[in-house]
Amino acid sequence: MQEAPHIPVLYREVIEAFSPCTDGIVIDCTMGYAGHSSMLLEHYPDVSLIGIDQDPEAIAFSSRRLEPFGKRAEIRQGRFSDVAREAIAEKGDAICGILADIGVSSLQLDRRERGFSYESDTLDMRMNPDAALSAADVVNTYGQSELETILREYGEVTNARRVAETIVQRRPFYSAKELSGAIFHLMPKGKKIHPSTLVMQAIRIEVNDELGELERLLDAVEQSDVKQMRVAIITFHSLEDRIVKNRFAKWSKNCICPAEAMRCTCGNNHAIGKTLTKKPLSAQEDELRSNPRSRSAKLRVFEIRR
Repeated sequence: MQEAPHIPVLYREVIEAFSPCTDGIVIDCTMGYAGHSSMLLEHYPDVSLIGIDQDPEAIAFSSRRLEPFGKRAEIRQGRFSDVAREAIAEKGDAICGILADIGVSSLQLDRRERGFSYESDTLDMRMNPDAALSAADVVNTYGQSELETILREYGEVTNARRVAETIVQRRPFYSAKELSGAIFHLMPKGKKIHPSTLVMQAIRIEVNDELGELERLLDAVEQSDVKQMRVAIITFHSLEDRIVKNRFAKWSKNCICPAEAMRCTCGNNHAIGKTLTKKPLSAQEDELRSNPRSRSAKLRVFEIRR
């Protein structure tokens, strides 16, 4: 794989988010093809980085890309919720930042053999090619009610029942292109995104347990003993953004007494830091022009100070 690496989304905002990290370690939980990782290492010459990914192709590419940084860059393979928890426990207060860019990378989308695109000739969508569950398994073996739930909850598909019913009636499917063609007539038209995008998104989230991974990462951060660090999370749809927003709000609350309590009895000292982004940061105009996929990206930043 030799194509030139893409510019990562919200690159300026990510660099700014970690401005206090003049030294220490940043964990890039979703390293991908090392776009954010390489920029952070270049911009902060005294920072070290632990990059995590479960995709062997991304690991191989990023190993070459980060080689010039020597021992400042360490790459670990696995699910980011597990590996990040281990790294936080191992490195402790040396950790100064956590970055997670949730979702599928542009290069994974562009490689049709991976099955992420609605134009793909396969039906896979596994970020880890060795994982047991594939998109073909979900589409061809899940019951209609299971599919309906996934489409409604993960894709916010308005006519999830009809789409699930059509999938069950017309399966088996062997490619994302075939699936997209079968349900295209059922999808709302007139939006900026392809009508099948939300269905593909829902299936991908189920295959990779993306929301569960995000929740477990936030659990690991919350349960850690690190005294001070920045946590920056990039999301691409409302489900992920809502999880991050609600968790950051929880972390900001001093009082955790029930709303109906007459007075505070909890000690009023439960906040572990503060949210630095009242509203999520989005791509600037020049980035939107050069990278249309950045239009959905939202960045929220939290500063932990225990």
